[in-house]
Amino acid sequence: QVQLAESGGGLVQAGGSLRLSCATSGGTFSNYPIAWFRQAPGKEREFVAAISWSDISTYYTDSVKGRFTISRDNARNTVYLQMNSLKPEDTAVYYCAARGPHSIVVRSTFGWDSWGQGTQVTVSS
Repeated sequence: QVQLAESGGGLVQAGGSLRLSCATSGGTFSNYPIAWFRQAPGKEREFVAAISWSDISTYYTDSVKGRFTISRDNARNTVYLQMNSLKPEDTAVYYCAARGPHSIVVRSTFGWDSWGQGTQVTVSS
């Protein structure tokens, strides 16, 4: 089972940028689709973005389209989430997750087998 560890969170002013990293170990990284989810206080965990195992397809929730970019570096076993034009409503704990080898991307939290511990992103107004 793949292990994941997020980093790169922090405090930023509205309009600023952050780049989150999701470092993985175990398994063959290039075979796994990877997603980012986030959870704000008092809210359910929600899908943010995902990238297919083949690196051909990317997926975004509507609220981050045009602002966030997901990418993967198979040589470094790492997925990135570049977040630009951040808004206070982006404040949340961000988690990366992996599904089984060669599986398709789903936007639900169900079906993602491995999760990181999360990294806090706080956007001040």
